[in-house]
This record gives sequence, C-alpha cells and structure tokens, in this order.
Amino acid sequence: MAKHKTKSYPESFRKEAVRLADLPDRTAISVAEELGIHSGQIYNWRNQFKRLSGKQFNTLDGVKYAKDDSEELRALKKENKRLREERDFLKKATVYFAKDIK
Repeated sequence: MAKHKTKSYPESFRKEAVRLADLPDRTAISVAEELGIHSGQIYNWRNQFKRLSGKQFNTLDGVKYAKDDSEELRALKKENKRLREERDFLKKATVYFAKDIK
C-alpha cells in the first residue's frame, strides 16, 4: 500500500487563505476553489491559527512562538533541575561535615 505524501504549505500561504476566507464577501469554499485546495483545509488552518499551534503557525501579533524557544526552555528547565539537585547535595554534605567539626 502506497503512502500518500501530505503537501506542506508555507505559513504565509495558510495565513493568507484564512484571511481571505474571513473577508465578509468571501467564503472558505470559494477561496479553497480559487487556491486549489480542499475547503476543510481552510477550516483546519483557521482553528490551528486560533489555538496558535506551534506546528502550524509560529507568530501572532509580532510575537514569535517558535519551536526553538520551546527547546531552549526545556534545556533551561533541565539545567535548573540539575543545579537544584547539586545544591541540595551540597547542603546535605555541609551538614554531614559540620557534625565532624564540633
């Protein structure tokens, strides 16, 4: 059985399709026919745009919500966790060695 390859559209194309479909004198069906895509795709893109899914749209009102930022945040959280564990260990070690000094 052959796999169907899904066509990927650039973000600017998707945003423009949603913008055109949202115009008062246009419908999603007419825009989809004009662009040569299925009308359901415009509805999907509209929903994704509203949810600001990182997989479909990366910016909203000039604010970037790129995957790179998410990866950087994950890395920082991981480093923060490691540093907290090291700090907790050093606190325990300090208490242990302080007992021997008295």
